[in-house]
Amino acid sequence: MSSLYTRSKEYTRSRKAQSDSPPSSPSPIAKTFRHERLSRLEAATNPTTSDSSYSDRASSRSSAYTRRENRLAALRAEEESNRDYKKLYESALSENQKLKSKLQEAQLELADIKSKLEKATQQKQEKTSDRSSMLELEKREKRALERKLSEMEEEMKILTELKSDNQRLKDENGALIRVISKLSK
Repeated sequence: MSSLYTRSKEYTRSRKAQSDSPPSSPSPIAKTFRHERLSRLEAATNPTTSDSSYSDRASSRSSAYTRRENRLAALRAEEESNRDYKKLYESALSENQKLKSKLQEAQLELADIKSKLEKATQQKQEKTSDRSSMLELEKREKRALERKLSEMEEEMKILTELKSDNQRLKDENGALIRVISKLSK
């Protein structure tokens, strides 16, 4: 007897603990379950005539079965929609991962191309600086050659003048030699 008493005492305690918690809003499915249980209890406690109660019970059973089937179909549809969302989420997540990896590859490729472009521009600048230094050297050499050419032209003019003076002097010398030879004869 004492064991029964303690059990019922514990049962009431657990009941109080459950009722102490704030009520949560029941889901629509839970509401329909509660409604069906109440309708079944009312049907069981209010038996009318045996024939009508039998037909009522049969109709309530069939309606309870159809309601149960409807609830199960709703639960299945909800689970399928949840599964669909889960599949969609997983596929979107995998697609995002693929796109992220492609983006990282593209960024690495872009960085590689940028470094190659920088190297090429540096080499081109070095070549142009080398070319410009070569051009400067060539210009200097060209100027030096032009100076030498102008100096040589001047020397050529002087040389032609000297040759003509020399020829004139030779001619005068020859004429003087003839005049002296005629005078000495």
